Amino acid sequence: MPGSASHPLPKTSKGRFFEDFHLGDAIVHATPRTVTAGDVALYTAIYGPRFAVQSSDAFARAIGYPAAPIDDLLVFHIVFGKTVPDISINAVANLGYADGRFLKPVFPGDTLSATSEVIGLKQTSAGDAGIVYVRSVGRNQHGEIVLSYARWVLVRKRQPGTPAHAEQVPELPKAVLPEQLGGGCPTVELTAYDDALAGSAFRWGEYAVGERIDHVDGMTVEEAEHQIATRLYQNTAKVHFDAHGARETRFGKRLIYGGHVISLARALSFNGLGNAFHIAAINGGRHVAPLFAGDTVFAWSEVLEVAELPERADVGALRLRLVATKNLPCGDHPLKLGEQYAPDVILDLDYWALLPR
Repeated sequence: MPGSASHPLPKTSKGRFFEDFHLGDAIVHATPRTVTAGDVALYTAIYGPRFAVQSSDAFARAIGYPAAPIDDLLVFHIVFGKTVPDISINAVANLGYADGRFLKPVFPGDTLSATSEVIGLKQTSAGDAGIVYVRSVGRNQHGEIVLSYARWVLVRKRQPGTPAHAEQVPELPKAVLPEQLGGGCPTVELTAYDDALAGSAFRWGEYAVGERIDHVDGMTVEEAEHQIATRLYQNTAKVHFDAHGARETRFGKRLIYGGHVISLARALSFNGLGNAFHIAAINGGRHVAPLFAGDTVFAWSEVLEVAELPERADVGALRLRLVATKNLPCGDHPLKLGEQYAPDVILDLDYWALLPR
């Protein structure tokens, strides 16, 4: 019999450390989460996204959706949050993303669950931590995959200096191919797509490779809103919540969740990309530097590629580089100084968005 009255087994867990991960591990994450209109209202209150398809049932129905879908990044954050207790509860930092695909729209009332597979491991040279690569999948209540993405995270060791596992760094695509896009977007009725109501006169064909767009506005991050947002996603990472423990870190205070930065920058991008209503894929992303409460986020975008989708005459895809800064307006499109990122750049995200043609 496990345990006894005098020697009970521990009822709590400190989470996985680097030594606890093995290649091929399949992890089922707790707990399923039914997404409600209340979640959408909170998400809107925190970030202020204005994309018409996600904001209006009437607009969404007119162009071919059964109702306004959940914002793609809200879906991402909820699925991501499921993985945190098993993957990154003891993380030093989340390092990047690749091969993220939004495969099916999610609506209020849908229930999301998540699983992950460990696809790579690599110990750091210092021997006190290691990089864990995972492929995470979000499914709805019917078992249908709504989101799939890879990410890699730097995780502390329980005992620094212990021998490393067999190492393997996975090969991940540099970008999702255009022919893999579009599964999360129904056929759009273009005659019903109202540019005035959408807030932008610029459709897919009016953007060009190399074009740079300053999104102009800034949003200051408040400690309270970040705490509410991260709890909304049930993200339990200690670096975001435990101010007492954070005093012992090199920053001496809590870090803002990297996904919070992505949602802020995406909301800011409406000014210039108002018709980019659907994130179809995340090709790659890097959190370049930390963000803290009190900082103000600005953003700009560059068009990397303009692509037609096979057998889709209703929508086209833009491959966009979304760059976010802290306390630095983006009129001159700050990015790198030589080989290094400029000191105030905090996010470099490469993604595909769909726009009406």
